Amino acid sequence: MVDENFMRIALDLAEEGRGRVEPNPVVGAVIVNNGEILSRGYHEYFGGPHAEVNAIKAAGDRCKDATLYVTLEPCTHFGKTPPCVDAIKSSCIKRVVVATTDPNPVNNGKGIKLLRDAGIEVTEGVLEESAKKLNAPFFKLITTRTPYVIAKWAMTLDGKIATRTGDSRWISSEESRQYVHKKRAIVDAVVVGIRTVIRDDPLLTCRIKGGRNPKRIVVDGRAELPLHSRLVQTMKDADVFVATTSAAPSERIRKLESAGCKIIELKSSHEGVDILSLIQALGMMNFTNVLIEGGGTLLGTFFDKKLVDRVMVFIAPHVVGGAGAKTPVLGVGVERITDSLRLEDILISRFGNDILIEGTVGK
Repeated sequence: MVDENFMRIALDLAEEGRGRVEPNPVVGAVIVNNGEILSRGYHEYFGGPHAEVNAIKAAGDRCKDATLYVTLEPCTHFGKTPPCVDAIKSSCIKRVVVATTDPNPVNNGKGIKLLRDAGIEVTEGVLEESAKKLNAPFFKLITTRTPYVIAKWAMTLDGKIATRTGDSRWISSEESRQYVHKKRAIVDAVVVGIRTVIRDDPLLTCRIKGGRNPKRIVVDGRAELPLHSRLVQTMKDADVFVATTSAAPSERIRKLESAGCKIIELKSSHEGVDILSLIQALGMMNFTNVLIEGGGTLLGTFFDKKLVDRVMVFIAPHVVGGAGAKTPVLGVGVERITDSLRLEDILISRFGNDILIEGTVGK
């Protein structure tokens, strides 16, 4: 029970680095002796010292014979920083408690072995499932070379994302939109379809002071992104990637490149851009997590291809009606309710008068 309590503190610390360390994992560390917390540390930014090093530095000479709690197996290789295993051995820490091993083949199990070989007691698997959920995007990128996909939309009580005329501003409350901005600040990219861009002319940036802007990706098989769009006009704030195909006229691609857009040419499918190729390309770019913000055709394709890992749905207390009004997820869909996607680990929150339902996709 004592180990679990200190590991929970380390897990909470790890969250502090969310949105600043990717594609690295978020990691927290706590150093304890005789039941007293001597120091805390977390991985604060990409390329900076790891959690263990920050905690060891803060504790100084008090590390001797202490216990280190860390949410992910300490690294053994030189990357942006020296190996954490070396820092632990030099600190004279007596015991290390690890939540979960590192899935990266460069390190997997090696850090724990080197610590034990050095005579340091190691306890594994304390709050392991919580630690894996904490770093689900990192684990997926490392094991599949594809990013963690979050599908998000806002809809009315009758399941509409726009009226029959296409009007959609604003279905969700100001409080809900602020939460979305926080979410944008911690994902690597926001993905939308070209029809959504043409209809809504979104910015897709994070409007929270000090928040990180995600990369903005437009799925646009024929390179139709307007040069006067707010996305193109705000390239200084965040990169814009246009995921297109060989069907796009070369002159349009040339103009978009001249405007500063980054072009990703992918295989085509009957939907336009081959979505699986897109996800694989984003994985090659080391994107750990991406937020799919619509529209219905794009969301439907992601669900049909079983590429969604997490769902965020804002339900607003409005009824708009209309057989022609837009619904959030199109595509082919399933034939039977028993085949429908089910969510697990469900969270329900309230933002203003809206209800947010979040959950991970059941496997």
